[in-house]
Amino acid sequence: MKFELIVNNSIPPPARNLANLVKGLARTTEAESARHIHDGLVKVNGRIRTQPHFKLAPGDRIEVEFTPKMYSETKRGSSARPQLKIVFEDDDLIVVEKPAGLLTVPTKLREKSNLQAMIDKYLHKRNENATCYCVQRLDRGVSGVLVFAKSLQIAESLRDQFAARKPHRRYVAIVSGQMRQTSGKYESYLTTDSELNQYSTRNAEEGKLAITHFVVTRIWESATMLEVRLETGRRNQIRVHFAEAGHPILGDPRYQRHLAVHPLWNYDRLALHAESLSIAHPRTGQQLSFTSSWPDEFREFQRRLNKRQNI
Repeated sequence: MKFELIVNNSIPPPARNLANLVKGLARTTEAESARHIHDGLVKVNGRIRTQPHFKLAPGDRIEVEFTPKMYSETKRGSSARPQLKIVFEDDDLIVVEKPAGLLTVPTKLREKSNLQAMIDKYLHKRNENATCYCVQRLDRGVSGVLVFAKSLQIAESLRDQFAARKPHRRYVAIVSGQMRQTSGKYESYLTTDSELNQYSTRNAEEGKLAITHFVVTRIWESATMLEVRLETGRRNQIRVHFAEAGHPILGDPRYQRHLAVHPLWNYDRLALHAESLSIAHPRTGQQLSFTSSWPDEFREFQRRLNKRQNI
């Protein structure tokens, strides 16, 4: 189902931002409209716009791709508060599992529901002055293990580790189609377009170096499961590299969206999970390793696909 709107002079200028108009057009909440804008489901004058605060003028045409399923699933997810799952904690660190659908940190819209706010609330119960510092992030639609610091000094030490590519980060991903390579590496420089989408360039002066390693662990007729290791950690890095190779992450609404669909992947999330993380403790130097078990969606997808192919 598609909704369309032509902006006219009856809409006052302060209300002519994209999120507000999508909210009224699709009859949804501001947070949901912003999410679908970020997910690339909204076009202005035939071009995808991913900025909720994008200003429009009379005559601009808005198109919103909408299915009741999208919004009903979002509402069910938002009504049930996510629970904080702690993997490890000491005086310096707190390692948690992020569920899919939850922001790591708030965006410019200042969303109240985000992982950092949940951790802050948890820490405040014991010490009202306690806080946490974000060291790494996972996209909203991605689940898995993340580390936060309890002080700025520890946060800076961890950030130095990530900048030096020392932490070991392993993901499990399910991509569209059958990959021909059983293992490999993608290396490019990632840069950002005017709509905040990432894309690769060979020009080192235009982007930041991004290196992704992968090993194929399972191949079906219509999808491939991979173990992915990040050498660098750029925004949307895994999503961009596999989409540009013609094998986007299943469920990805932004990169190669038309290829990222699968009849058995009907979940409101990406088929990408941060399975393990290894770091050196900033204070003691001890090597720490943490893992997160596969989400139910991954197990169910694999079971259903195996059943379809009589495996």
